[in-house]
Amino acid sequence: MHEVFSGKIRVPDRKQNLPQLYRFCFLMLGDLGRAQEVFHTTLREAALRAAQGELPKEPFWLFRDARWRCLEASKTDLQPEPLDMDENEIAPEAAAQIQQLEPAQLAIWISAAPDPQRTALALFYLDEFDYREILDIAELKLTELSRFLAKGRRQLQAWLDAKVPEPPRV
Repeated sequence: MHEVFSGKIRVPDRKQNLPQLYRFCFLMLGDLGRAQEVFHTTLREAALRAAQGELPKEPFWLFRDARWRCLEASKTDLQPEPLDMDENEIAPEAAAQIQQLEPAQLAIWISAAPDPQRTALALFYLDEFDYREILDIAELKLTELSRFLAKGRRQLQAWLDAKVPEPPRV
């Protein structure tokens, strides 16, 4: 692991952004304690792999490992029942509405989505990855990613419209 952080292995810095990895775990799980547990377990495993000289070469392996740990950790949770959620068109003020949320509110909303939609939304709202990178980490096809993001964002917009007051217009 020391090699990753010392710069001996050249991977773009944003791909090894540990605060973003923690935020990803938080969005996937919606719980600070469990996100921290998965984050630390992922880093410990990475340190062991580094000590053995077995770090993967692809830039997203840390996020992919964390994703699978998050999914495994959430298997024991109460699972939401499938239901039809309202969908609204994405409003121009959607970003301002999201900024009014507490981080836990967004994390709880995203973590309640079924996977792989949950993974797609978590990666999208980190605002760290482009679509090709999200496809790689989430292991989705372009049509699937498009469908999951469009539906998830419209559902989030309906929830935002119901829960978050419109920001003042200037």
